[in-house]
This record gives sequence, C-alpha cells and structure tokens, in this order.
Amino acid sequence: MAGLVEKKIKSTRVHRGSAVDFYQDVVRLPDGRRAIRDYMKHPGAVTVVPFLNKKEILILRQHRYPVGKTILEIPAGKIDPNESPLTCAKRELLEETGYWPRKIKRIFSFWPTPAFATETMHIYMAWNLVYKEPDREEDEFLEPFPIKFSKVVDLIKTGKIQDAKSVIAILTIKTFNLNPYQ
Repeated sequence: MAGLVEKKIKSTRVHRGSAVDFYQDVVRLPDGRRAIRDYMKHPGAVTVVPFLNKKEILILRQHRYPVGKTILEIPAGKIDPNESPLTCAKRELLEETGYWPRKIKRIFSFWPTPAFATETMHIYMAWNLVYKEPDREEDEFLEPFPIKFSKVVDLIKTGKIQDAKSVIAILTIKTFNLNPYQ
C-alpha cells in the first residue's frame, strides 16, 4: 500500500465557509509526479434512525438547496467543535424532532464522499424516545413525521428516498435486522 500513498507538498485554503472549508493541495504521486487535489474539510456529522416503536420510525421532509428539492431523510447534523458524535446525535434528534432518546446505539461510521471530502458520518439508531420540544436552528425548516419502517424501505426501492445517509442507515438496519424492538 505504501506504493499508493500521495504526499502533501503544499496546502492552500481557497474558501472558508460557514460550515466547511475548501482546500487545494499539491501532492506528490507515488511515481514522483505532482498533482492537484481539491477537497472539502468537514468536521464530521451524525445521522439518527429514531424508532417510535417496533414498526415506525420518524423521517423528515426538508428542502435541500443544492439539489433544489424537498427530500425525505432521517435526522442528521454536523458535529460542533469539541462535541462527541454521541452528544451530537442526541442534540440533533432533539433539535429536529423534539424527541430525546433514552436508548441510543452507534451502528457504524462511513465516508460519504472520500474522493473530495474529509467528512466522516456516524450512524445511530435511537429508541425509547421521550417527546420534549424541537429546538431548531433559526434557519432550519423541516417537517418530521412517523412512517412504517417497511414503507421507508419501499421508498428507497422506488427511488423516492435518494439521500445517501438515509439509504445506508435504513438498509443496514434492515439487512442486519438491527431493529431494537425485535
């Protein structure tokens, strides 16, 4: 594998965003030539599959500006500085749905787009939920609603859910039979 490693020669931040930064690095390739690598530096994120009971979960309707559509997805959010993924998962679930988990479990982590971003996404499932009140950020507009887990799987199959984190989380739970109520 050492013959596959690219070594950073120079790194330049080309844009500082409100949530992420963009970089352009010059690297030395394994054969000695130089190349440019553009990427987004991301602090990491979480996503949560909230089980209301054995058969239902909560999903969200949310408009996503980059794709220009209102989509269906599970709760998720960016990890704040000095925040653990677990703390973030609980916070995001409460912010977006109004529910606090009495039980929560990490399923696994993955890189959504390793070709051009440093983001690591941590998937959790939560259950034994207690309703409090949503505590949304001022620029966050979304609609949580309950849906049968089997219906969510059908929405993925028919292409009505295309959000990668949601597809990966839901199909992982289904494939490995991870429903906490079974």
